[in-house]
Amino acid sequence: MTTPQQLLKYVRGHWQVENSLHFVKDRWWDEDRRWTRRAGLAERLASLVNVALTLLRLTPHKSNQPLRARADELCWNPLRALKLIGALD
Repeated sequence: MTTPQQLLKYVRGHWQVENSLHFVKDRWWDEDRRWTRRAGLAERLASLVNVALTLLRLTPHKSNQPLRARADELCWNPLRALKLIGALD
């Protein structure tokens, strides 16, 4: 038997995933509009987006700076982005 508290926890957990991952991918990187006829290319592009999101979440940042602002900041400073991933010393 499921309690109302357990059900509420499950529903909130689902929406947390929706809001923190799918919304970012759909709205900010417009992932739903990408399509291709090349076999396997869509999966590779999705993997690259996942890697970019992971790196953005793991990189040091100002505590009040949202994910989108961090992405924009690194776009304007590609040398810093390359240093963060270890491509430059």
